[in-house]
Amino acid sequence: MRYAICNETFGQWPLQKALDLSASLGYTGWEVAPFMLAPRADEFSDAQRRDYRRAVEAAGLEVVGLHWLLAKTVGFHLTTSDRAMRQRTQDYFRQLIQLCGDLGGKVMVLGSPLQRNREPDVSKDEANRNAAEILSAVDDDLNRHDVRIAIEPLGPEEGNYLHTAAEARELRNLIVSDRVGLHLDVKAMSTEPDDIPSIIRANADWMIHFHANDPNRRGPGMGDVDFAPIMQTLREIHYTGWVSVEVFDYEPGPECLAAESIANLRAAQSP
Repeated sequence: MRYAICNETFGQWPLQKALDLSASLGYTGWEVAPFMLAPRADEFSDAQRRDYRRAVEAAGLEVVGLHWLLAKTVGFHLTTSDRAMRQRTQDYFRQLIQLCGDLGGKVMVLGSPLQRNREPDVSKDEANRNAAEILSAVDDDLNRHDVRIAIEPLGPEEGNYLHTAAEARELRNLIVSDRVGLHLDVKAMSTEPDDIPSIIRANADWMIHFHANDPNRRGPGMGDVDFAPIMQTLREIHYTGWVSVEVFDYEPGPECLAAESIANLRAAQSP
């Protein structure tokens, strides 16, 4: 298993301090929320991108890719009926793809519920068509930068669109690109009626990224979810992607979250 951790876990820590701790604990991947770099992707300069990538790689890690793609932005939306806004969102996805490629990343996790929620007058089918329009249009960019997009189902407490892996697959079926797959997240899967190992097996064909966390919003093994069957299932399906730690409750502090998460994942993976 290859373990990564999301950069927002470390808050305002200096980058080097966060990288050094992550590497010392055994993480080899670094997942980036763009808002931690700059308010917008195009405001992070070429020189900054080179320096950032060099720092990550010098610490012995690699940039896995991006997540929270549209979080904390204004004027972008994935499913809106506003054609002009969809065009702006499409254009911004091209900027995100270039940022991901410049940093050495290979995957972009498409969650960002506030920027994809269905508007009151937009049906589920229309929302899917609008999202598929945007994601199909950036296929050339994905190929050029060797990047893939991973559609992330999120639980109903997060928003009103794409609650289950099955719904994410419906959207995927509409997209004209072999560069788009599926992302699975333990916290989100915990809201589905099926058990987590069954969801993983049912979606192994399209799963290209994985987030490890708990419904209590902390790291894997820091709540009630048993990660042993989850890790066993990832081995069974021969998953070769990243297992990336993503938390939302930062109260325990970066050292505790990073150390306990990877220790718990390793323990769950042990025979």
